[in-house]
Amino acid sequence: MSFTVAIDGPAAAGKGTVSKAVAAHFGFAHLDTGLLYRAVGAKILEGANAVDAAKSLMPEDLESPELRTQAVAKAASDIAKIPEVRAALVAFQQSFARRDEGAVLDGRDIGTVICPNAEAKLFVTASPEVRAQRRYAELLQRGAEVTLDGVLADVQARDKQDRERATAPLVAADDAILIDTSELSIEDAIAAAIAAIETKRSN
Repeated sequence: MSFTVAIDGPAAAGKGTVSKAVAAHFGFAHLDTGLLYRAVGAKILEGANAVDAAKSLMPEDLESPELRTQAVAKAASDIAKIPEVRAALVAFQQSFARRDEGAVLDGRDIGTVICPNAEAKLFVTASPEVRAQRRYAELLQRGAEVTLDGVLADVQARDKQDRERATAPLVAADDAILIDTSELSIEDAIAAAIAAIETKRSN
C-alpha cells in the first residue's frame, strides 16, 4: 500500500537532507522535485525551449553535477513560474508519489499542489540568515567565489520570488507539521521528521 510523504520548504532549510534520511529510514523512494526544475533550467541555459525541455525530461537528466550551480538555480526559479512547464512536470511527480513501496517528495508545492492528499506533510524551514550561512559554506566547499552578503541577498530574492509567484507559490499546507531547523542539529531535525511520520503512519 502506498504512503506519500510531502516535504516542502525554502532553499537551504535542510529539507533535502531530511527527505533522503526519511526515505532511507522507511525504505521509501525519494524524489528531489527541485532537480526537475533545475534540469529544465540547465537545458534552457543551453538554448532549449522551456516547455519542450520539460516534456522531454529523462531520469538521467537529474544526475548532472552542473544542476547545483547558482546560474541553474536562478533559471529553475524563473521557469517554475511558467504554467506549461509546471503542468508537464506535475504528472511525473504524481506518478512517482503513488509508488507501492512508498515515496518521499521534497520541493516547494508538494503538500499544496502536487500531493494535497499525502498521508504525511512536513514544512521544513529556517531563518534566511541561517540558510544563507549554510549555502555559503556549501558553495565555498565547491570552490565558488561568493560572499555571505551576496548569498543572503540571493536567498532573500529566491524566497520572495517563490512566495509571490502566481502559480503554486511556496506556502506551508494547512495540515503540514512545521520543523524549524534554525537551531536544530541535522540529527535532531531528522528525528523530528521521523517521529512526525511515525505518528501519521500509526494513525
